[in-house]
Amino acid sequence: MATTFASQADLKEKRITFSRLSEHAYAFTAQGDPDSGVVVGDDGVLVVDAQPTPALAQALIERVLSVTDKPIRYVVLSNYHALRTLGASAYAGAQVVCSEATRELIVERGAQDYKSEVQRLPRLFQAADSIPGLTHPTLAFGDRLSLWLGKLQVDVMQVGRGCTKGDTVVWLPEERTLFAGDLVESRATPYVGDGHFKDWPQTLQKLRELRPAVLMPGRGEPLMDEGAIEQAIAATQAYVSELYEVVAASVAAGQTLKQAYDKAMATLQPRYGSWTIFEHTLPFNVARAWDEAQGLDHPRIWTTERDLEVWQSLVS
Repeated sequence: MATTFASQADLKEKRITFSRLSEHAYAFTAQGDPDSGVVVGDDGVLVVDAQPTPALAQALIERVLSVTDKPIRYVVLSNYHALRTLGASAYAGAQVVCSEATRELIVERGAQDYKSEVQRLPRLFQAADSIPGLTHPTLAFGDRLSLWLGKLQVDVMQVGRGCTKGDTVVWLPEERTLFAGDLVESRATPYVGDGHFKDWPQTLQKLRELRPAVLMPGRGEPLMDEGAIEQAIAATQAYVSELYEVVAASVAAGQTLKQAYDKAMATLQPRYGSWTIFEHTLPFNVARAWDEAQGLDHPRIWTTERDLEVWQSLVS
């Protein structure tokens, strides 16, 4: 029986890359760790995803200062997860923006997720003592919010459920540049522990309809042409759909959760096993698929105790 999560053994620091996506947009990546985005407008900067801790956020701020001295005016949260939100206090004076659904999730389960992610992903939270507490938005929106950085239009949109019920994307219509958050990954495994398997494909179709020329995923390298974008969207969709089909079939057959997990591992590992965090996410994804296949629409809250219970019962 496994007593530690797969990512607890991941202690090697990742190399940070800061690259230009389009005229006003930049990507902050770190070899499969959570990505962030930067938009530099006429009179200020918008950051997409705060990073897990203020200490890690400082590395992003240093990259911003390498290309502009304009102030960071907005920090947009693509979802409620701790590794996206808890670095926000580093951006002094910035408005923290998220969807109303994300705000609800922070209130409902943000504290539990904080403890859960610190336990699951210790390398990303080595500087957890720099976190002053949960990140709460100063500005929440319904379906869509247009922000203006001088003359540059930045659309912040909730297009549908996927990784969570509150997933938010950032779209630069003039440059056809999309920051997709964890709705799209690039050779990284989607986390669906708080997700909605059956809704995710329709949400991805809405992203396709934007026809982005450049897409920044939640994890992985920037996608700089339409072919690479479609490949990543299709691969994300295939993983989500295949996993759900396997688990739903196990539920229909009256099998146990452990049997569903073993079947999912055998089915998905040949195609997706090389993706970042594949082994780490699979137990949590299977547990959520199991619940959804039995009709539970609103995901159960992950606590440190539930994390261990699920991991130890499935991973042997």
